Amino acid sequence: MATISSRIPRLLSGGVSTEIDNQVPAVNPVFARHETFHPRFGWLKKGFDKATEDPGIFLSPDAPVRLGVGKNMVRSIRYWCSAFKVLDNDSPSEFGKQLLADNAWDEFLEDPASLWLLHWYLLKPTCSATAWYFAFHVFRPVEFSADDLFEALCDYRDSLGSRIVDASLKKDITCILRMYVEPDTKTGVSEDSIDCPFAELGIIQTLGNSKHYRFQMGAKTNLPAEVVVAACLEFAAFKGNQKTISIASLTFDPGSPGLAFKLNESAVCDAIEQVGRWSKDLTLSDSAGLIQFSFKKQAKALAHDILDRYYSTRRRGGAK
Repeated sequence: MATISSRIPRLLSGGVSTEIDNQVPAVNPVFARHETFHPRFGWLKKGFDKATEDPGIFLSPDAPVRLGVGKNMVRSIRYWCSAFKVLDNDSPSEFGKQLLADNAWDEFLEDPASLWLLHWYLLKPTCSATAWYFAFHVFRPVEFSADDLFEALCDYRDSLGSRIVDASLKKDITCILRMYVEPDTKTGVSEDSIDCPFAELGIIQTLGNSKHYRFQMGAKTNLPAEVVVAACLEFAAFKGNQKTISIASLTFDPGSPGLAFKLNESAVCDAIEQVGRWSKDLTLSDSAGLIQFSFKKQAKALAHDILDRYYSTRRRGGAK
């Protein structure tokens, strides 16, 4: 018998909603707080560990010495740790502890799953990286140039009533592309361009030349089903207290895992079906052509359990 996911066309299509239904703000309008630096290898772990020792470190006069970076980088590390939600008001968040504390899920971010999880946490409500939220959740072209993204982001900024200058938006776009686009080894790369772990995700690729790009749509080989399903559960929690949500909503709604990870409906269903093979707490159903994701437990608790099982399994050597 064919699975539900095998009956869905593998094309991104369908309508979208315009907002997250729950009372969690989707975006905190913040632009260009990264000091032009994308998140580099080791920064999140370093910022998390130092803030665990001293939550006031980022405001300390000797912060550059203690963190081993320049003043601008201190501000950038502080921003990224907050934007990725591993710190909350300069103190370790619950998510930060689960992922980055000593002997936690993946304290040194060695598993690509952790980068995908951080990507989700960067974008999920409340997102404090507005240009990133726009690029993944609002901007719909699959193929684009930096100018296309800039012009659309200017319109979005205006719709928010923000007075941020164009130069700040250009810094954000440059940072997004440096963060996610794999460097072109043919043209030569700088240390700055190769020092970002998120390029490993391959979610934005160059198209023909260095001035045009495309989002990689559909399933990702290094994106575990457990991360997708955990994100689906968290998104369902943002939408309200219901324990059923449509696959269309999980794929196409602003703030959804489908847009964050650039997945189609088939990929979302595939992930749910994979986790459903070992979890009795979630199911897919097809009623009159409407495919729904249902779950029995509280969404956020179930998301945590699924991720905890994934990382525990990885530590045991991959046996399921």
